[in-house]
Amino acid sequence: GSGNVFIDLGFDPAEAEVMKLRAEVMIRTAQQLKERGWTQAEAARHLGITQPRVSRLIKGKVEDFSLDMLMTLASRAGLHPELRF
Repeated sequence: GSGNVFIDLGFDPAEAEVMKLRAEVMIRTAQQLKERGWTQAEAARHLGITQPRVSRLIKGKVEDFSLDMLMTLASRAGLHPELRF
């Protein structure tokens, strides 16, 4: 494989890179929520989103979240995401 599952699935390389970033931020944010021991309702309050949206985050529904929103949620969860070039 290429090291990027989205390229391997046939996505355009530029789009695949964004999808990879979204997936990574989503996974780390979901892990953070688990480590904090928050229920979905508690996470929703801390993140400023609805409980069903927290559920979609935890389930990895990457198509439901923009990279901007995921970075915001990660920050609200207590992470310090940064994008480097």
